[in-house]
Amino acid sequence: MTDVLRYTAFSEDPAGGNPAGVVLDATGLDGAAMLEIAAGLGYSETAFLSAPPEGLGGAAGRAFAVRYFSPKAEVPFCGHATVATAVALGERVGPGELVFSTRAGTVPVSVTRTDGGALRATLTSVEPHTEDLDPADLAEALAALDWPAADLDPAFPPRIAYAGARHLVLGAATRARLADLDYDFDRLAALMRRLDLVTVQLVHRAGPAEFHVRNPFPVGGVVEDPATGAAAAAFGAYARELGLVPADAVLTLHQGADMGRPGTLTVELRAGDPRVRVGGAGVRIP
Repeated sequence: MTDVLRYTAFSEDPAGGNPAGVVLDATGLDGAAMLEIAAGLGYSETAFLSAPPEGLGGAAGRAFAVRYFSPKAEVPFCGHATVATAVALGERVGPGELVFSTRAGTVPVSVTRTDGGALRATLTSVEPHTEDLDPADLAEALAALDWPAADLDPAFPPRIAYAGARHLVLGAATRARLADLDYDFDRLAALMRRLDLVTVQLVHRAGPAEFHVRNPFPVGGVVEDPATGAAAAAFGAYARELGLVPADAVLTLHQGADMGRPGTLTVELRAGDPRVRVGGAGVRIP
């Protein structure tokens, strides 16, 4: 029987953050078996580890191939499951550097221990990019969300952002708009499948480097993702590219509070390096 571990990412509280399944040895499991396990667990994603491909690099026992499955489909990259997996490995092989080979590319992860003894993991994304959104697709997204266009923050132009997976970024003009999320599940899922989106990143700016975010995830069979590392990486790249934050910046993203699972994601941008670093705590779920 496959051993499925349960960890939460972006919180030190098992009741906070985003829970993920972690299978540390998926040797012999094919995609159908992985999907069945992920569906049975019901978390937004489960990570499956196997031996690394030739030439990946990394120290012995600290490099792995990783596949990610939602209850509905395989996704190319998942940030919170990466953090959860890195914390699970850190408990077993100690803090230090890990290397994950994903469908999106190679993702280095650094595991450290805080002064309080908790483990934190920081992933480094693949090279990101953004692309414009067709006005008709924006109109369809707003209709599915039941958001009037006037509720958008004009400082945040709608874009599709990528840092391992594709996310639609929409800015909410008020915190109240962000808090009031009641969307057409099937309609938004259809648009997202057509645009090859993993989540929709809904953002409200609370300060120069502080944001509240929410992530509908109907294509994964989940109404909302409580803490979304891949979307946080994509948003960091988006915000830098559009000049919303400095090229060197550390951003704090609050997510999950509206669902009763608060979590905190740290997004680090470095001048001269297009990649985005996303970090947070993680802990095993009893």
